[in-house]
Amino acid sequence: MSTPKIALITGGSRGLGQNMALNLAKKGIDVLLTYHSKKAEAEAVVAEIQLHGRTAAALQLNVADAGSFDAFFAQVRTTLHDTFEAEQFHFLVNNAGTGIHAAFSDATEAQFDEMVNTHLRGPYFLTQKALPLLADGGRVINISSGLARFTLPGYSAYAAMKGALEVLTRYQAKELAVRGIAANVVAPGAIATDFDNAHVRDNAQINALIASQTALGRVGLPDDIGGVVAFLCTDDARWVNGQRLEASGGIFL
Repeated sequence: MSTPKIALITGGSRGLGQNMALNLAKKGIDVLLTYHSKKAEAEAVVAEIQLHGRTAAALQLNVADAGSFDAFFAQVRTTLHDTFEAEQFHFLVNNAGTGIHAAFSDATEAQFDEMVNTHLRGPYFLTQKALPLLADGGRVINISSGLARFTLPGYSAYAAMKGALEVLTRYQAKELAVRGIAANVVAPGAIATDFDNAHVRDNAQINALIASQTALGRVGLPDDIGGVVAFLCTDDARWVNGQRLEASGGIFL
């Protein structure tokens, strides 16, 4: 019997991250997820994963605080040993994030810095610090956004970071290949979650506008994304490397 593989997913307590975590578990992958402040929600996801017969645990992490990463990975090492009876994990999913909506002319340096820390500096150095614990032949999956391809007013800071993350992913794919580690991007379109104050989910006008501009005629749901991430963690995706997979239903084609 083969040893179970383990995924570390940031921001796995809610929204897209929760769906990704559950889809990974359904693929037979154990899950170590992080949360920022919603400990009870994270523990509920852990319990649900365990119902699927997989091992799971949750650790607190603020991805915008790169100075905390050494201490975080010390916890990861301990948790791998104590909970998963393992020394390494196999898949890193950089999912955690927040959004801002501000016109380019109005965005502040503080808002810009928040986006840099959360969506670029965080994934950059979290992945770097993860390398000693990431198994050879593993995968890095960075979560971007459709907004790195098309433009909607108000998202210049957020989208610029996602564009940079996509470039970083190609460099990771090239430089980590010596260890057999593949790196790819999943770019969701507009998804009905509580992200960005639930604009897509709760604003009927925005929801209808997005649906009208999407080839498949609706906004996305978390279930449309989690399976794509899980696929990239399977042997079926072993030859996918340095690629951007947009899961948007065909928005703004």
